[in-house]
Amino acid sequence: MQIPALFSAMPTAVPATVFGTNKLSAIFGTGIAALRYSRSVSVRWNAALPAAITAFIFSYLGALTVGLIPADLMRMLLVPLLIGVAAYTFVKKNLGSIHTPLYAGGKERFLSVGLGAAIGFYDGFFGPGTGSFLVFLFVRYFGFDFLRASAAAKVVNAATNFAALLYFIPSGNIIWQLGLSMAAFNMTGSLLGTRLALRHGTAFVRKIFLLVVSALILKFGYDTFLK
Repeated sequence: MQIPALFSAMPTAVPATVFGTNKLSAIFGTGIAALRYSRSVSVRWNAALPAAITAFIFSYLGALTVGLIPADLMRMLLVPLLIGVAAYTFVKKNLGSIHTPLYAGGKERFLSVGLGAAIGFYDGFFGPGTGSFLVFLFVRYFGFDFLRASAAAKVVNAATNFAALLYFIPSGNIIWQLGLSMAAFNMTGSLLGTRLALRHGTAFVRKIFLLVVSALILKFGYDTFLK
């Protein structure tokens, strides 16, 4: 949601500056959430770490491509993808209710590397919905419940944000005052969100997940097809 808001607030800014400022803010939120989850939830590191490492590399590569792919095209692709995620999650009532990892060992690491590469690249050059996609993929294809999927997603998302900043900071594509101001609120929201998730568990996280995805669909649908 931050990226559309930044585009609206800074209509003359180049996309790289918008993305860089967003990443500066976002890394504080995802970093705090990843730390908080790791202290309270048994994170499936066999899946989270390979995905995070690969996502780190591909997020940097994705950041290098900012501006090469039209943002309007990405928004048009994003809306049907999010609708599909929301519809599948809503129909599958038991999806993510029980933590039953589907894979172990080498196969789990192999799949997590593929997930990290795809999502990392996407987050590096565009980004909206990355957290939601990560949660859905960990639930749907790895068998995690929503709480543990959220924990793994935050680890991976923190890695992608950090990698993208390694490009955006040296290239000067960050508005520091704005990004750090947003970061303070991002950290506050992240602490509150993780506290609620840990207190209320998987069913609560599933509801919030559907709410966030629905909000993204409405926002990007409006920006893409009605504006």
